[in-house]
Amino acid sequence: MNSMRRLAFFAPLAATLAAAAMAQAQAPTVNVTVGPELQRQVEKLGDREVNEQIAGLQAEVGKALEQRYPGATANLILVDLKPNRPTMEQVRQTPGLDPINSISIGGAAIKGEIVTADGQTLPVQYSYFSPNIADVWGYSVWRDADRAFERFGNQIERGRF
Repeated sequence: MNSMRRLAFFAPLAATLAAAAMAQAQAPTVNVTVGPELQRQVEKLGDREVNEQIAGLQAEVGKALEQRYPGATANLILVDLKPNRPTMEQVRQTPGLDPINSISIGGAAIKGEIVTADGQTLPVQYSYFSPNIADVWGYSVWRDADRAFERFGNQIERGRF
């Protein structure tokens, strides 16, 4: 009788561990490198700020890949990245910049490829920048770049690439 109780306990545990292992095996990988033109701007924008944007891009694309292409790998190049407001590093380097009232057209450009779990390679390219200064809204430094990443993720989820 005691062995039946143990079996009843271990069967759900084994099923849970198998499901977790399966999910782990299908987790997407998102590799992001910085393009050469943007690399020259990193010092002006700030390493920390650019790394946070890379992490945001990885999160959006990872979420989209889970939905559309489980187990896929995305190899992306962050080609361009523009803030809507000055970054901390820009304010530090240029004292005349106003971190609240200085605004500009922001956004991001991304290109690369998605390699599906079955080995198919899908080229991807996406960019979004505010069309003009009047279209800049919100108070976030990276609002339009975040919007570009969200829209890129939506395009992946819809299978547009």
